[in-house]
Amino acid sequence: MRENLPKKAEHGGRVRWHRTRERGELLDFSANVNPYPPDIAWKPDLSILKDYPDDRYETLKEVIGRTFGRDAAEVTVGNGSVELIRAFCSAMLGNGDTACINPPTFAEYAMAVRLAGARCTVDGNGAAVLFLCNPNNPTGKLYARSEVLNLLAAVAGQGTCLFLDEAFIELSDPRQSVVDVSHENLFVLRSLTKSFSVPGIRFGYGFGTPELIEKVETVRLPWTVNAFAESFAIEAFRHYDRLEESRAKIARERTWLSGCLDTLGLTYEPPSANYILLQVPMEAEVLVAGLLSRGILVRDCRSFGLLRHIRVAVRTHEENRQLIEALEACLP
Repeated sequence: MRENLPKKAEHGGRVRWHRTRERGELLDFSANVNPYPPDIAWKPDLSILKDYPDDRYETLKEVIGRTFGRDAAEVTVGNGSVELIRAFCSAMLGNGDTACINPPTFAEYAMAVRLAGARCTVDGNGAAVLFLCNPNNPTGKLYARSEVLNLLAAVAGQGTCLFLDEAFIELSDPRQSVVDVSHENLFVLRSLTKSFSVPGIRFGYGFGTPELIEKVETVRLPWTVNAFAESFAIEAFRHYDRLEESRAKIARERTWLSGCLDTLGLTYEPPSANYILLQVPMEAEVLVAGLLSRGILVRDCRSFGLLRHIRVAVRTHEENRQLIEALEACLP
């Protein structure tokens, strides 16, 4: 029996769990999903449930490939981005390998590395993989495309693979994406969860060279993208250009919300996406509990190693107004 398993990573978006504890209706600011998703006229076709999905997902990959100017052989899909993080690590890492992860960032990178038998380090020298989240979760730091390409050239020269998580870039600034770049030392991760506000669907996708994708696909469990998720994803990519409107609305609300946070005297990381990391003048758990009592669920960032920080999503104007009112009531 394996006894050295890492502890399960903590995440936001636990609104259903809180509702079952008789919390009533809550505004979920802990999950960073698009508050203005494109309206997709999609209705589940129950007849597709009688057959297994095509585990090669050829039609789906062709649609994704056309959307981003990539060949279908350069596309992989999975049951959420987390599955692809783990599949990638299982394919690329093993005992004795190291992966460079600079905290604070998404906890599932370290989880997947350790489950693959490798070690985490903050020193990129000799690392098999370097993880970069752009924009970063939870800080919101956005790297320019030129910075990412320079980093790729540097790590590739050392034989390191760059794992680039662009899960939030569609709600930030897609001009900084390198999704169009094919390089043997690059894997780019994306997700429909955030951009189309469908966390219940569980759909992630990624890009790499055909050789790298073949390794990830070999490790990925069969049929993990269910028929409904596949059907929705195909329809969503047909409306992909409508995310531009979402970005514009999010940017306006982010500016308004930032101004209100300034008025409250709160310090925050310069936001670039649909969430803001706040430094608060008390232990995070105290403020989280106070906001929860007022029907507001935010992300406690202690699991990121940040004891006096919370992360809040940018939501609709009325919801953001309610967040500000709750903060005013809870802050000393």
